[in-house]
Amino acid sequence: MNHRLAAASLLLVALLGACDTLPTRPAADVAASQPTPVAEAVVAGPAANDNLNAVAWMQTAVEYRLIAGQTWRAALVQLDKAIKTPGWDALAKEDRLTPTAGLPLAIIVDIDETMLDNSPYQARVVRDRGSYNEAEWGAWVREEAARPIPGAVEFARAAAARGVTIFYVSNRSAELTEPTLSNLRKVGFPIADARQIMPSGMPVEGCQTRGSDKGCRRQLVSRTHRVLMQVGDQLGDLVSLPSNTPAAREQAVRPYLGWIGERWFVLPNPTYGHWESALFAPGATSEAERRQNKLGALRY
Repeated sequence: MNHRLAAASLLLVALLGACDTLPTRPAADVAASQPTPVAEAVVAGPAANDNLNAVAWMQTAVEYRLIAGQTWRAALVQLDKAIKTPGWDALAKEDRLTPTAGLPLAIIVDIDETMLDNSPYQARVVRDRGSYNEAEWGAWVREEAARPIPGAVEFARAAAARGVTIFYVSNRSAELTEPTLSNLRKVGFPIADARQIMPSGMPVEGCQTRGSDKGCRRQLVSRTHRVLMQVGDQLGDLVSLPSNTPAAREQAVRPYLGWIGERWFVLPNPTYGHWESALFAPGATSEAERRQNKLGALRY
């Protein structure tokens, strides 16, 4: 046997044997040294935040990066097929107002959690035990510090190389358009014209916008382009919802299930969205009430 290996083996045996001969501590000393009971530790620790796991997953999980990357890769696989197929269009029937024949090609995408990763803002909210705040959100956008979602820049560049225009239909406010455009360009998105950014509240002639609904802006794109794909992290990025209830959401997407992974692509976003508020009962405004509503929506 190798002398070093033998020596190491003997040392291990000696250490294991020593464990049996160590002096026993008095019971009182042992009790005094025990850690704080779990129940007390929970009370003394940080306040619970429903978003902690979601933000941690988006920022640290390899699985999230893989899901995002495979979504954009799958979209790229479909892109050439979409370009070559006459009549291929990704707009819901209520948003397609103009015949597609002869129109230039486009793709409609959301920005937040679709092209840009805003998880640092969500992390600050968790750290500060706060909630969404419009002023703080605006300050974050003006930092122009958001990084791209994995795979998004590569897809955008491939689309641009094929002569396809990407329209960024976002519910960021119009006053944030300049830092938004700067941030997108800074991380590599090939945006030739600022008009490709279509913010919330953007007036569309002949169409009355309802709240944050994107239908009017999709219709505006439809007047000038054939839309090959839509990509977002919310159902409202793809189709207008009659109301924000679980049943209405299911109903709105049902006619287009065959388009998922072909013309419509959805990225995961567990940190916020209408999926969450759809679970809240009318009048549920406190954190405790909303948490109870979410608990009530679980299946056991």
